[in-house]
Amino acid sequence: MVTCYLKYVIDPYKLAEFEHYAKLWIPLVNKFGGQHHGYFLPSEGVNNIALALFTFPSLAAYEQYRQDSMLDEACIAAFKYAEETRCILSYERSFFRPEFGDS
Repeated sequence: MVTCYLKYVIDPYKLAEFEHYAKLWIPLVNKFGGQHHGYFLPSEGVNNIALALFTFPSLAAYEQYRQDSMLDEACIAAFKYAEETRCILSYERSFFRPEFGDS
């Protein structure tokens, strides 16, 4: 199992646009076999950082999702929406494996 952590630097004046973008991606990740854990939008503190977490059964499954998403019409539309609205200034992606403490 691998969890993808995305840290976004967003335009704080385009929070509504970023929230719309986030709502587009949650069902798309799930459609491709992942489990989306949600987007976390600014509340208190910094106003230009947002996070997302989603899990795939393996890094190979995540890589397959990335390839398939580049050909999927709904995914392409979501990428285009972010590009057109310029709500995302930059992002970084990291991967983590969970530890549940089971023996």
